[in-house]
Amino acid sequence: HVQLVESGGGSVQAGGSLRLSCVVSGYTYSSICMGWFHQAPGKEREGVAGIYGGGTPTSYGDSAKGRFTISQDSVTKTVYLQMDGLKSEDTGKYYCAAGPVCLVRPLQRFWGQGTQVTVS
Repeated sequence: HVQLVESGGGSVQAGGSLRLSCVVSGYTYSSICMGWFHQAPGKEREGVAGIYGGGTPTSYGDSAKGRFTISQDSVTKTVYLQMDGLKSEDTGKYYCAAGPVCLVRPLQRFWGQGTQVTVS
């Protein structure tokens, strides 16, 4: 039974930082891409960042480049998304996902429930 459990969302002022966490269980962690997707209100879910189980390579969506950093702890099977320089357009729900290819929404096989981020 695969489970992805996110945490770390919240409310922050523009320019602030948040770190999201996603704990993975029930899956062969090293063989997949773990990633984060963002769904703004009224918009489609889009890829933010992804990382393979070995730690490389990493991939970033255009909105995340230079501001967000994805990392992982293979021992605890936890994927982190450090978000700095947050903007109002980063508001929305952030989902952890697992699949064979990073950042491609239709190819993700498993999803978490999401964690809300609000930037004001």
